[in-house]
Amino acid sequence: MLKLINHPLITHKLSLIRRKETGTRDFRQNINEIAGLMAYEITRDLPLREVVIDTPLSSCITSELSGEIILVPVLRAGLGMVDGITSLITTARVGHIGLVRDHETLVPTEYYAKFPSDISGAVVMVLDPMLATGGSASAAIGAVKKRGAVTIRLVCIVGAPEGVTRVEKEHPDVDIYLAALDSHLNENGYIVPGLGDAGDRLFGTV
Repeated sequence: MLKLINHPLITHKLSLIRRKETGTRDFRQNINEIAGLMAYEITRDLPLREVVIDTPLSSCITSELSGEIILVPVLRAGLGMVDGITSLITTARVGHIGLVRDHETLVPTEYYAKFPSDISGAVVMVLDPMLATGGSASAAIGAVKKRGAVTIRLVCIVGAPEGVTRVEKEHPDVDIYLAALDSHLNENGYIVPGLGDAGDRLFGTV
């Protein structure tokens, strides 16, 4: 269920976004590039259909993606991963879900949701750079299930064991993709060593 994606380029770019001195522009660029690199592994088992096409020289039998892909970034940090994936999967549609987390109880509340009309037959990828307590991720997964999603993948860049455990418990049918599994959460629910608040660093609101 948990799939850790190891690649030298991802590891290098993770080091860049972890550094506290990395500015908004470089942080945003590297988040997008990591998401794009992760897309290769996330889409490894997507279904294909056989088609016949004409090349400049002859016809041939080949394959194309047979299903639909829908990306659902969790606002606002998840937006930082969309361009990196859609640059490779240009036909992907994008829904959005907004969740706000109470800083004391850490309980997420949905304040916005907009999805394509029918997501039941698609591969739905929930995007959020950080999997910390797992509360927001679990709520987002629950939201897309409520709208009919069946095949769901949670795509995060950095995760904590606490978040992984929660998602696995509450949504055992959902695969989790991470570029890094960090040590633990601190008393404020932040991932250690982590990379800080991904939303603030993406949008320069630190």
